[in-house]
Amino acid sequence: MVKTKSYRNDATASIHEIASDLHQLDLIDKATMRRFDESCLTPIVQFTSAEIRALREREQVSQDVLAHYLNISKDSVSQWERGLKQPAGTALKLLTLVAKNGLSAIA
Repeated sequence: MVKTKSYRNDATASIHEIASDLHQLDLIDKATMRRFDESCLTPIVQFTSAEIRALREREQVSQDVLAHYLNISKDSVSQWERGLKQPAGTALKLLTLVAKNGLSAIA
């Protein structure tokens, strides 16, 4: 499986690609590369329960369908929307991408 990175825009994608090439040639150290990663990649944001529900409704999908796209259980989406739990890890990154680019970005 190939991992794809989500960049803020095309310019940051180009900058990050150049920095990655320089890092592979040992012209940029690991710490500098981490700073490039932080500045170029799409930041992860925290969502409130109301924001998660609004996002799902904006995309016009049920909790079950959103859960399927995120590869989690329907109960997890329900708990997020009721404020009982907070999304984390991969699910949080995917929610960030959906908020920015729509559900088709992860379909």
